[in-house]
Amino acid sequence: MNDEKSRSKALRTVVAVSGVESVALVGAERNQLEVVGDVDAVVLTSALRKKVAPAELFSVGEAKKPEEKKAETPAPPSQVVWDWSYYPQNVYHYPIFL
Repeated sequence: MNDEKSRSKALRTVVAVSGVESVALVGAERNQLEVVGDVDAVVLTSALRKKVAPAELFSVGEAKKPEEKKAETPAPPSQVVWDWSYYPQNVYHYPIFL
């Protein structure tokens, strides 16, 4: 896959195969396809060979699962202490309706 036209044709071909979840161009020259999904490798390779160019299969395996980050438990809020000593003695602490 040297040019953009062959890359787009390869992507269209791969996406047309049933069971494909995602496709990405990888490699230094963006000339390799990374396909994720429940796909028959022989069907995928033969479709690429017929419609695009000679194709090689590098590896087959399960998809890499992203590492789950441990959720940090937030620190409990600091305890608020109310100091009522600075109020004068004649202040009422209950609502007064006029």
